[in-house]
Amino acid sequence: MSGSTGVAAPPRPGPTPTQGMPSPYSLPLHALRLAGKCALPLILWYAAGQLTRFVLLYAATEVAYGDFRQIRLVLVMTLLTLIILSAMTVTAGMLYSLRNALWEMRAKTEEGMQDERFFRVLDRVAPAFAVLYLAWGFQTEDARDVYQMDINHHIYDLTGAAFFGEQSQVGHGLTDLDWRVSLGAMAVMFGLKMLFAKLLEKTGGNGKFYGFCAAFSEFAFVFYGLNATLYIGTARTDWVEHRNVVAGTEELWAEAQKNVPLWETVTGFVGDAWPYFLDAVAVPLAWLTVAMLVFGSYSDETRALVKGTRLERGVDRLEGTHDLTQKSFDQLTGGIRDRWLPLANSLRMVVKAGLPLFGMMCLCYVGLLVGGEYAERGLRWLIGTEREWVWSFQGPPLSFVRETIVAVLTMALLAATYDLAATRARLRGEPFDDV
Repeated sequence: MSGSTGVAAPPRPGPTPTQGMPSPYSLPLHALRLAGKCALPLILWYAAGQLTRFVLLYAATEVAYGDFRQIRLVLVMTLLTLIILSAMTVTAGMLYSLRNALWEMRAKTEEGMQDERFFRVLDRVAPAFAVLYLAWGFQTEDARDVYQMDINHHIYDLTGAAFFGEQSQVGHGLTDLDWRVSLGAMAVMFGLKMLFAKLLEKTGGNGKFYGFCAAFSEFAFVFYGLNATLYIGTARTDWVEHRNVVAGTEELWAEAQKNVPLWETVTGFVGDAWPYFLDAVAVPLAWLTVAMLVFGSYSDETRALVKGTRLERGVDRLEGTHDLTQKSFDQLTGGIRDRWLPLANSLRMVVKAGLPLFGMMCLCYVGLLVGGEYAERGLRWLIGTEREWVWSFQGPPLSFVRETIVAVLTMALLAATYDLAATRARLRGEPFDDV
């Protein structure tokens, strides 16, 4: 047997072309490897986030009561914004702690890429995270938690007021803000949002928490705006319902349900299946988009989605039209673009590695959520108790353990999906984040 002398070359990070492409079906094992390697920082990030969230929720239930009620309600809205920003920080922190364990990041480091500081990543992630979070309505769960904490913490005040037939303020911390105060706060936040957006654009995303402040202003602007528009919308409901166009549309819809064959069957099936599609496909893709934000591969541009196709010419023509026309188009399609375009670009990049990878990600994402619920239910059954009130003390720690495990594995799954997709594209000589 012949050989050569000298020092062996150091192994390359991750698989090489001679070793073959990493299989999309290896996603669960790769996610477990990442979770095991980075378990401690992931758990610490999540625990710190839950502690911060609890403190902010508790503060929101306490600050709402006392003199100067309207000022206190403004503070409640501000605390709700901080709750969401803490969730953003924790999500970015958990994903950031996985960076150095990724094959793709190690390969880029060998090629000379400088490692980003966490606060630089957070500042870059914040504006796009705010758009995605609001576009998909994830803030609803945060508002629900504020309401639930308020009810649980002041349950005796609520029952006492009900017993004496009095009106209670419990549970109204997010709804009792006067619409005129909302409009004023909304105007202030709009000004701050525009200011920080300009500063962020001017610095090219390199500076001084402008992105984080822009995200804060975006969330606060939306919450104050919702409070004001809900009030105005309620006052205009009767007027809108009696307009000829609205009434005619309702009649046309009713006639279609009666006369069009299979209309009710098709619409009923779509209505039943759509929520499952969102939970199983769209939501994990939205969180994968957040992961790509952290890892530096993200686009919300129409050009990126249609790059290399005939539709790219249409985008060129649109961008070359009059500014007013383009702004009108953006205004009309803003909800669709904010909600679906970043996800479509993320899907386009993941599909470079093959649809099986995306399917495996969705399957594993749903499996983690469902499996976590069944695992907790099984543990409750194994522990058992004859006294139901005992679970008021045993339940929260068990739920926290389950939520921690699911959160850690979910973040590892998102990172592993990005890593496999980017690595497979790199080994084929295709730049993954060429958006």
